[in-house]
Amino acid sequence: MELRQLKYFLAVGEELNFSRAAERCYVSQSAISLQISKLEREIGEPLFERTSRTVRLTVVGAQLVSIARHMVELEQAALALTTRKRNQLRLTGNMTFAANAISAIVAVRERHPDAEIDFVLKRFAEQIEAVTSGDCQVALIRGSVERSGLHVTELWTEDLVVVLPEGHPLAGEDNPSLSQLAGYPLLLPKRSEQILLHRVIEREMKRSGLPLSFGPPVASDHTASAELLKNPQCWSILYASTADSTPKTGLVFRTEADRRLRLPVSAVVDATVAATDIQRDLVAALAATAPVQPATPAS
Repeated sequence: MELRQLKYFLAVGEELNFSRAAERCYVSQSAISLQISKLEREIGEPLFERTSRTVRLTVVGAQLVSIARHMVELEQAALALTTRKRNQLRLTGNMTFAANAISAIVAVRERHPDAEIDFVLKRFAEQIEAVTSGDCQVALIRGSVERSGLHVTELWTEDLVVVLPEGHPLAGEDNPSLSQLAGYPLLLPKRSEQILLHRVIEREMKRSGLPLSFGPPVASDHTASAELLKNPQCWSILYASTADSTPKTGLVFRTEADRRLRLPVSAVVDATVAATDIQRDLVAALAATAPVQPATPAS
């Protein structure tokens, strides 16, 4: 059974006329009749009742119509996927990267006026799946990912911001150290809800041989900054972009003394698909939106 035969079958089934169906398919009437006959022999049943004046679907023919339409639609969907215009691209990330994404898209469109670029908001796991499925061509993420078939480009490194209540014993320190912070409980959402922040702080505390204690986990419907006001002996960490939009009342924001609380911001693409010029330029434009970081303290 061939898709060509199903297309001819659908044409005859909709036109109920072999001549008109042949014109619609740009073939001769004898060619379309031959393919319908082959299809009928393969199925083992007649698909049409033919008289000198009329053509009607048989019971089996009527049942085959919906199946044939579905198969043709699947072919069209597959062709649409493989023939995506080279000027179309979808970038995915979360809302904290919206300014970076918009700035990069504007820069790319200056070089590629016909580019059609969408910025799609997704959660981390959804972003990676969107790239592997082909739904999106670039994912902008914090951290990195190790998965076969993906290529990760580190764009910049983002500092994490230490947040303290104004009454905290370390609030007067311009740049508290990890050894100082280790003496107080850390407030964060549950590890399953903020695994990246947990990994960063756990890694650096382990490297430094320091203990790490936690205060009560921040509920999903609360913010760490608000919970700090109720737990003045605790401290927390935020992404720099999140800290910018966090209310400052009653809190102080600091950078860790040795700037060890950092993580990469990366672009993820499908390494099994040839990159387009627009995709390469978008990754480069995203890198150019990196925030200016303070100089690293001398060791």
